[in-house]
Amino acid sequence: MNTFEKTVIFFLSLFSALSVTVTATHAEESARDIDYDRYFSDERMRIDITFAGDATEQKVFLNGIKKECKWSGSRKNLTDKFGYGEYMLEVFSDRDGKLIYSKGFNTLFQEWRTTAEAEKVRKAFQSSYTIPYPKAPVTIRISERIKSTGKFSELESFPVDPSDLSINMEKGNDFETVSIMQNGDCENKVDILFIAEGYTEEEMDKFIEDAHRFTGYLFEIEPYKSRKGDFNIWAVKSVSKESGTDIPHEGIWKNTAAGSTFYTFYVDRYLTAPNQKIIAEAASSSPYDALYVIVNTEKYGGGGIYNFYGLSMRENHIGGMPLHDKVFVHEFGHSFAGLGDEYYDSEVAYEEFYNLKVEPWEPNLTTLVAFERKWKDMMDPSTPVPTPPDSRFHETTGVFEGGGYMSKGIYRPAYDCRMKTNTAKGFCPVCTRAINDMIDFYIGK
Repeated sequence: MNTFEKTVIFFLSLFSALSVTVTATHAEESARDIDYDRYFSDERMRIDITFAGDATEQKVFLNGIKKECKWSGSRKNLTDKFGYGEYMLEVFSDRDGKLIYSKGFNTLFQEWRTTAEAEKVRKAFQSSYTIPYPKAPVTIRISERIKSTGKFSELESFPVDPSDLSINMEKGNDFETVSIMQNGDCENKVDILFIAEGYTEEEMDKFIEDAHRFTGYLFEIEPYKSRKGDFNIWAVKSVSKESGTDIPHEGIWKNTAAGSTFYTFYVDRYLTAPNQKIIAEAASSSPYDALYVIVNTEKYGGGGIYNFYGLSMRENHIGGMPLHDKVFVHEFGHSFAGLGDEYYDSEVAYEEFYNLKVEPWEPNLTTLVAFERKWKDMMDPSTPVPTPPDSRFHETTGVFEGGGYMSKGIYRPAYDCRMKTNTAKGFCPVCTRAINDMIDFYIGK
C-alpha cells in the first residue's frame, strides 16, 4: 500500500510480464464479436474458488457456484484486453469452443506465497469471482502467470452447467444497498461498491457518511474528477456485530462482517480481509464492477489487490495530515487499475517480488526488457533513460530507477506520484492514462 515516511507496504499486484499464453490479441479479437445475448442471460454467476499450496506449488479447487442478482458489468467488453494480473479467469463456450469472457486478477494467496512463512507451511485461501450467467454449459479455466517467463499457464479447468440443480440460488443476505451517486445504467458505467466493515447497526449512518466522504475524495483527483459522469457509487450496509477490526498484535479481536484484520503476514499495519468470499457474499445482492471495503478504524492500514478488493481505514491523521483520503485513492489505484507501487524503501513481508529478466505487467513499472510496451511513447526523445533524479526532471515523464519495493533494476515513470507517496500532488501522466483506459473498458468504449 501507500507509504508515509517509510511506513509499511500494502499490497497490490505482483511480478512478471505482459506477454501471456492466452494472448491479449486473442482476447481483443474475441471481444469484438461476442454477442452477449447469445451466450449470457441477465443474471450474475459467482464462482467460489479455493487456492491452496505453499511457496513451491499451488492448486485450485472449485468451492461452489451461486446465482446472484442482475449482471451489472459491460455487455460490450467481455474479454480482458490488458493482460494484467497474476491469474487469468477465462470462460469458454462448450457449444463452439469460443472464449466468451475473461478477466485478470490477483489474490491474497498469491501474495502469501512470496512470504517466508510459505516456505514452511501449506495454507488455503478462499476467493470469489463473478461472470455473466451463461445460457449453456461452459468451461472455466484458471491460469497462473509463471514468474520465470511472465506467461500464463493453466492451473485448472471446471465444467459448469448453468442448469445444474446444485447451483446455490439462496439470497445471500438482507443487507440494504444505498445509491450514493448515480449517473446512468450500470452496464455503461463503472460501478463502485463500498462495503461496511466493523460498523454496527447503530453506526450505519456513520458508514453512509463515510461512503459519501470517500466518493468526494475520489472525484477531487484527476483523472476521476474529469470522468465523474462515468461512475455510479453504491454502499452496502453490511452490519457487524462489533465495532472496529482485529488487531492481533494488540490482543484485540472483533466479530465483524468481513473478518478484516491487521497484522496480515505478521506486518502490523497490513490490513486485509483474508477470506474474500465473505466480502463477495456481502456484495451478492448489489451491483458492482469494483469492491472497496471501508474499515471502521482510525489506525493506519489497508491494501489494494487487483480485481479482488481495495480496503483501508475510515480515518487517519499523522502529524496533523489527513491520510485516509490519500491511502484510499492509492489503494483503489491498485485494485481498480492494476497500478503497481512505485516506492522501494518500506518494510515488506514477502521476498523476491519481481523477476528482473521479464517485463512487469503493471502499466507503471518497467525493467526495460520490453519498455516499448509501456510509456516510451509518452516521453520526450531527449529525456535520458534512465532518468536522473535531478530537480530539472521532477516534472518530466521519464524512467526513474526504484519502484516495486526494489531500489535497483525496476523503474517508474515519474519522480513522484500518488502511487509512490502520500505527499504527491496526484497521479503522474502514465498512471492517469492507465486509469482512463480502465474506465473506458468498463463503460464499453
